[in-house]
Amino acid sequence: MATTVIPIEEYLRTSYKPDVHFVDGEIEERNVGEYDHAKIQSLISAIFSNNEEAWGTDAVVEQRIRINSSRVRICDVAILHLDAPHEPVTQTPPYICIEILSPEDRLSRAQLVLADYFAMGVPNVWLIDPIRRIAYAFNARGLQLLYTLKLTIPNTPILLDLEALFARLDRKNASPKSL
Repeated sequence: MATTVIPIEEYLRTSYKPDVHFVDGEIEERNVGEYDHAKIQSLISAIFSNNEEAWGTDAVVEQRIRINSSRVRICDVAILHLDAPHEPVTQTPPYICIEILSPEDRLSRAQLVLADYFAMGVPNVWLIDPIRRIAYAFNARGLQLLYTLKLTIPNTPILLDLEALFARLDRKNASPKSL
């Protein structure tokens, strides 16, 4: 089967539902989250939004991030500096990029996305696995399993307590189901 290559300008002016990555002229579908993925994504965004002034951050969900002239990734949660320029498609490296694994995601594929953020200059790249209840950081050494669920950035007040988020998710999943 032949692959259709399109120019980045065409991708940028096209809406996709759900949105897709653009990698070297090709459209690359993403796994869209199920409930646990979506709930963790919402909670993370809310934490950063609630601490916007204190932490100097601006959280955006499923934002297009232009990695370079041939790649655009859709970040689950991108944390921008509060004073970052307003860009319809983010081109200034975010402060933090957070990806959340869906049940269908493969770690090897997620690493490619994380590597793009890191190559772009994003200093803090995190991967959260809500199924296995673990987190990773991506840096110059590649993907590193974190041995804590309290994600921080040195010399800042930023704290993302995944234990608390997973506990909220557990309470939600244990609540009676209604129609």
